[in-house]
Amino acid sequence: MDITVRAARPHEYEAVGELTAGVYLGDGLLDFGRRDPYLTVLRDARRRAEHAELLVAAGPAGSGADEGAGGEVLGTVTFAVYGGEYAEIARPGEGEFRTLAVRPDARGRGVGEALVRECVDRARALGLERLVLSSQHMMHAAHRLYGRLGFVRTPDRDWRPVENVPLLTFALAVR
Repeated sequence: MDITVRAARPHEYEAVGELTAGVYLGDGLLDFGRRDPYLTVLRDARRRAEHAELLVAAGPAGSGADEGAGGEVLGTVTFAVYGGEYAEIARPGEGEFRTLAVRPDARGRGVGEALVRECVDRARALGLERLVLSSQHMMHAAHRLYGRLGFVRTPDRDWRPVENVPLLTFALAVR
């Protein structure tokens, strides 16, 4: 599949937010389902684009999207650097990615990998030392992807954004 990773465009923000929220809901990643307060964060792609880099993986133009739109959005991720609003665990010299989401019908075709590789490339281009991320225990396919790309578990950095949501952390040296 021909996949292009690029910055999300303003006319895509609402759809990107709904894609992200839908994936997290559909995969059972929100403890409180449709009442989960994190849904507001997931849906607010515009804010992520204003305070970090909101990236999308797009398929070929004409694959269900408007011809001039640059292709159908298949997945998304947010890339942030230390000190930014969306960098929750990054330390000085580190980048972080979060809210990685791939449409269920696009899984297994390299979309998630393309998005993560773009985050790695951005971290390298910025001269950062490491790229870090947080993940839930049940995200097994994502953990396999991270391992394949060289990320290692960093249990000393595991944390809980709220009491009942433990997050695992991973890191990759990028230089």
